[in-house]
Amino acid sequence: MMKKLVLSLFILSSLTVVTVGTFSVLKVEQLRKGYVQTSFSKEEGVDYRLSTKKPKSWAKLSKLDETVYSAIVISEDWAFFEHGGIDFNQLQIALIEMYEGKRVRGASTISQQLAKNLFTDGDRSYLRKIKELIATVILERALSKERILELYLNVIEYGEGIYGIEAAAKHYFKKSASELNTKEGAFLAMLLPNPKRYSQSFRERKLTEYAEETINKILDKMAVAKYISKEEALFLKSQPLSFEKKNIIDDVFEYFNSI
Repeated sequence: MMKKLVLSLFILSSLTVVTVGTFSVLKVEQLRKGYVQTSFSKEEGVDYRLSTKKPKSWAKLSKLDETVYSAIVISEDWAFFEHGGIDFNQLQIALIEMYEGKRVRGASTISQQLAKNLFTDGDRSYLRKIKELIATVILERALSKERILELYLNVIEYGEGIYGIEAAAKHYFKKSASELNTKEGAFLAMLLPNPKRYSQSFRERKLTEYAEETINKILDKMAVAKYISKEEALFLKSQPLSFEKKNIIDDVFEYFNSI
């Protein structure tokens, strides 16, 4: 009985690897020069579709200030440019917690997060994790780190219904992503672990204590990593962060402009 169970699990895992691997390779090939169209509704959630047409809201990595996306990398995945897509130490912890039925911590790298968003259904199971890991390896082998990062910045959630850094820049600061400064980048980085919860600062028009502390920590990490100097980090901490609230005319114009 046990042998049959083990054999069944082995066959299932093998079929999963082959199927997901083939499917992921085909989709990743489209991502070399293609784009991701993101749509959202409260009823159905978020939907990602690969497209050859560049969305109007797409932000090119080369057009962003380096410190803006560096703030996000420092916060989400410090070793992004060094590892092969998977942090095996964090993965081991996550799998143990999943096995023990605990709430799994956010242990995914940027590449894993991108793979999860584009290639899995988001459920928390071993099978989903296997799919995610396979897709991550394929992503890392097929695409450059810069391409992976650009895709990531354009598909992740920065607040309820706010997907992509261009949409986030316009929502929180009423400007293009290419116009964001270092502290605004640190603010967006602060949101990412739980954007619906941490966007409270925007709703209240001022930074919460948690937001300010987290942004300052991100700036300190950026100084350690030499993205900015210690003096710049100290100066940025002293600068206020101004939020812009769009009026209804802006929202209507943006809606029809995106159709």
